[in-house]
Amino acid sequence: MQHQSHGLDSMSLAERAYQHLRDAVVEGSLRPGERVTERGLAERLSVSPTPIREAIKRLEADGLLERLGPRTVCVAAPTRATHEQQAEVEIALRGLVARLAAIHATDDDIAHLEQLLESAEDQSRLYNARVEEGLLIDGYAEHLYARIQEFNNGILTCTHNPVLVRLFEQTRALSSAERRERSLRRLREDRTFGRSRWDSHRRTLNAIRERDPELAERTALERAGSAMRDLTASPD
Repeated sequence: MQHQSHGLDSMSLAERAYQHLRDAVVEGSLRPGERVTERGLAERLSVSPTPIREAIKRLEADGLLERLGPRTVCVAAPTRATHEQQAEVEIALRGLVARLAAIHATDDDIAHLEQLLESAEDQSRLYNARVEEGLLIDGYAEHLYARIQEFNNGILTCTHNPVLVRLFEQTRALSSAERRERSLRRLREDRTFGRSRWDSHRRTLNAIRERDPELAERTALERAGSAMRDLTASPD
C-alpha cells in the first residue's frame, strides 16, 4: 500500500513538473536554445529527478524541448516554417474553441467570461490613461496582456472538452513566448495596438451568450487571423 501511494505521489509530481516547465517555456523564463539539465530542473522545482524525467519526455513530445544528451535538453527554437504552420493550426483551433464554447458554456461560464472581459477592458483603460498622461507604464503592459490571456483561457474552459483543451494548449505553447514578446513590444510602442480587437472579443462573447456557434467561430477566426499575421510578420 505504501508503494502504491508513492507511485501516485510520483505521478502527481510529474504532472506538476510538466505544467511548471511548460509555463516557463511559454512565458519565456526558459528561452529558446537555453540548455537545461535534469538535475538543474530538479533543483529548480525542489523535486527528485524521476518526475522531471517524465515531464521532459512529455515536453519533448510536445516539441518544446529537444534532447542534447542523456541528461541534457534545450528549449526548442522553432523555425520560420514552424511558426507559419503553427499559426494555421492555431487559427483553426481558435475557431473550434469559440464554436464549442457557444454550444457548451453554462450560464455561470458566461458570467465569468463577462467578468474577465470587463477586467481586461478596465486594465486597458488604465494603461491608456497612463500613456496619455506620460506616466510610467512598467508592468502595466504585462498586466494587460495577462488579463487578455485570462479571457482567452476562459473561452477555452467553456468548451468543457479536455481533449481540445490539451490539443490547443500544446499547439499554442510552441509560439506563445514569441507572441508574448511581440505583443508586449507593440503595446509599449503603440497605444492603439489591439484596440480594434476589443470589439472582436466583445462580439465573440455576445455570440457565445446567444448560443450562436457559427457567429462565435467566424468572429474568433477573424480575430485570430489578424493576431497571427502580427505574430508571423517580419520584425520591424
